[in-house]
Amino acid sequence: MALEAPRFWWRPAGWCAAMLTPVSAVYGRVARRRLVNAPREPVDPPVLCVGNFTVGGSGKTPVAIALARQAMAMGRKPGFLSRGHGGSSSSPGIVDVGRNDARAVGDEPLLLAAHAPVAVSPDRAAAARLLAAQGCDFLIMDDGFQSARILIDHALLVVDARYGIGNGKVLPAGPLRAEARDQLRYADAVLRMGEGREADPVLDMASDAGKPVFAATLRPRGPARFAGRQSLAFAGIGHPDKFFETLRQAGAEVVVARPFPDHHFYAEAELRDLAATARAQSLTLVTTAKDAARLSGGKVPADILGMIEVLEIDAVFEGDRTAERIVRDTLAAWKERGPI
Repeated sequence: MALEAPRFWWRPAGWCAAMLTPVSAVYGRVARRRLVNAPREPVDPPVLCVGNFTVGGSGKTPVAIALARQAMAMGRKPGFLSRGHGGSSSSPGIVDVGRNDARAVGDEPLLLAAHAPVAVSPDRAAAARLLAAQGCDFLIMDDGFQSARILIDHALLVVDARYGIGNGKVLPAGPLRAEARDQLRYADAVLRMGEGREADPVLDMASDAGKPVFAATLRPRGPARFAGRQSLAFAGIGHPDKFFETLRQAGAEVVVARPFPDHHFYAEAELRDLAATARAQSLTLVTTAKDAARLSGGKVPADILGMIEVLEIDAVFEGDRTAERIVRDTLAAWKERGPI
């Protein structure tokens, strides 16, 4: 079941964080030990990891898709590695959008599979071998930076400019998956996503450590079709308010905003409630592509599914050649380490 991130994670550390700090200290030590000592298994193709410092949404998946497009433009055949968070599949497999649904493989793999082959497994090395067998010669790992399961040629950590690293505490006192400095030690570059100043402290740390800092924004695709429309927006992602704001930027009036926990699977009663509210107020039902992936598979009543529109987004890098540089840096590191 999807759980909602505690709100105190994104506020200055208070008594809730203080009570959990002893547990966080233990978690942080384990995370540091894994980053330092984990036996990263090398795989044949180059590996670009798109990760983040914290749990919750930072825009990793649109970034991974944008970098896959760049790799294709450079003559590569990319493939995606994903753990398949929220899915039930336990054995390594290639995502088949015609047969798999989000309950089996997770929502993000379904989004990625529209752009390149996706292998889903907690065993990233096994998944990498599957993609190599498919002819993929450039692997993009969506998340998985902290697991340190395979050798990463280039690690790009995405940080949301509005939320930064929250209260700066490690789980469960805060949203960090490991101490920020420990993570930076194994990162190759940092990407600031969106506008805001909350990420400035970690961006400064990255700059001080000599890590390149890039920037990108999330832009709605086809915003004109939402302009001027009154909407009921709902989303089960890491930061639903980011989606609501993006919809407003597309010109829609968000009359009703309904947030749900990340990776939330909607019950029919919830969807009928959303649809009834939209009908009663003559509102357009709008959700994210990630939520739409969880609504696919034929289990949502057709009358409700037909009401829902999807606002899709793209990651757009600042700097004409930023994406190209990231791909080239990955290839350069791969060539330096040589074949396995």
